[in-house]
This record gives sequence, C-alpha cells and structure tokens, in this order.
Amino acid sequence: MIFKDYYKILGLETNKVTPEEIKTAYREQAKKYHPDVNVGDKRSEERFKDINEAYKLLSQSQSKRKYDRQWYNYIGKKKAKEENKNGEEKASSEIFSMFFGSEQKKEETTKKKTTKNPIKGENIETEINISIEEAYYGSEKKISLRAIDGKMKTFTVKIPSGIRNSEKIRLIGQGKNGLNGGKNGDLFIKINITGDSKFQLSGNDLQTDLFLSPWEAALGSRVSINGIDEKVSLYIPPGIQSGEKIRIPQKGYKDGKGGRGDLVAEIKTVVPRKLAENEKELFERLKEISKFNPRKD
Repeated sequence: MIFKDYYKILGLETNKVTPEEIKTAYREQAKKYHPDVNVGDKRSEERFKDINEAYKLLSQSQSKRKYDRQWYNYIGKKKAKEENKNGEEKASSEIFSMFFGSEQKKEETTKKKTTKNPIKGENIETEINISIEEAYYGSEKKISLRAIDGKMKTFTVKIPSGIRNSEKIRLIGQGKNGLNGGKNGDLFIKINITGDSKFQLSGNDLQTDLFLSPWEAALGSRVSINGIDEKVSLYIPPGIQSGEKIRIPQKGYKDGKGGRGDLVAEIKTVVPRKLAENEKELFERLKEISKFNPRKD
C-alpha cells in the first residue's frame, strides 16, 4: 500500500495546522495545477485530483484525526527522529563553541584582518605635444613627472610612425604603486599633434600655403611645392585666384591602413613690397592698358 502524504501534497510540512491554513494551501495548489491552466498535462491532472482528495479528507475534523494517526506512523516518526538528531548536533556544536569557539572565531577574525585583497595602483594620465613631422616619421620623446615621494622620474616615450591625434600611448606598470601585492597602475600619455608654419593636420589631409607671384597666378605656371616627405611638381592654371585650393592625392598624412590623405595647397598671391625700376615701369604700363577691375568682378 502506498501512503499519500496529503499535507505534502497541499504544500504543508506538518500536520499541526489550522483548518484555515489547510483551506489556504488548497486554494494555492488548486490554482497552480488546475487543468485549465495546464492543458494537456497529464501529471498536472493527477496532481489536481490528489489535491482535491487531500482537501476533502483534511477539511473534515473526524477524517483528519483518523488520517493523522496513520500519518504519524508513516511520516511523523521519521520527522521526529530527524528533528531530535538535528537538535543533538546543534547542542553539541554549541558546547564545542562554548569551550573552543571564541578562540577559533578570534583566529578567523585575525586572519581576515591580516589577509587583504591585492589592489591595483591608480593609473596616471598626462599629455605631450609633438610636431606633424615627429608624428609622421615616428620619434622618441622624454617626459619627466614628479613621483609621490617628490622625486622627478623621466620616461622615454616611443612615438610610432603615423600615430593619430589624441591617441594615447600606454606604459604598463608606470602608474601609482599597487597595495597588498597588487599590480602597479599604468601611465597613459595623450598625443597632441600640433601644426606649424609649414603644415596643418586636418583628418588625414595636410594643409599648406602655396605663395604665387601675380604673374604666376595670372599666366599660370609649374611650381615645386614641399610635401612632408618629398617635393611635388604642381601645375598652376592661368587666372587662379588667391584662396583657391589645389588637392594633390596621396601626399598627405598616413591613414593607418597603408594609404595616405591628400596634400591641400591653398593659393596665396603675394605682391612684391619693393619694385625695381623696370618692374615698376611694367606695372605702370599694365595699369594703362588693362581694363581689369577686381571690384567690378
């Protein structure tokens, strides 16, 4: 004969329950295993039948008393033995703690205090300025920082060729010291690429000024312009205006993918400050014969 633990079926751990507790437990289980909620689930259907059977028997005081006698023989005795065993183990543990627990606890607390987790040191950030040429070709820079102890520490920073503006170089372990055996922090150096009178950096393009005489701009010519790594021969079309730009492909800054940006030359027409006598005569003659008026155009 298989004995059904109706209290367990209703989700109750003991038979020491009130009729209201039995009713509440029945509602919860019936709602959970109702066939309308578990359509096609055979196990839920069987469980729902057991739940109704358990409530029908336990909700009646007479049938509950009769069932409780059987429940004690099958279930209650085992629970009582387990509870007694757990109680004895707890009492034994308390007695042990009474004599040894305080010292043991003290040792464990001391060990926790003395054993600390390693903490990594803080990172340090700084920045340096480099020229476009230094960034293009790569270079080495020395920087000096004041350490916590007040002493100056010098670092050699290798700038890779083609580094990007605002990119950071990381020196591992050169930050603040770690604690409790933790690793040192790192030193991060932000690179600022600064322009000069020769070039300005715009993305991957290099911008430069190309100065022309009035006659070169008016008549057109072929001139030589300095790129960052070579001279470039450039054709100037006749009538080019000051402020116009000529773009020379693949002569700019490195793009990090094996290619390069463009070299962008902005035209600036320059008038001579002093004229030789014959130059002055030519300009006077041009003034007489030319009908060009830039203010009208």
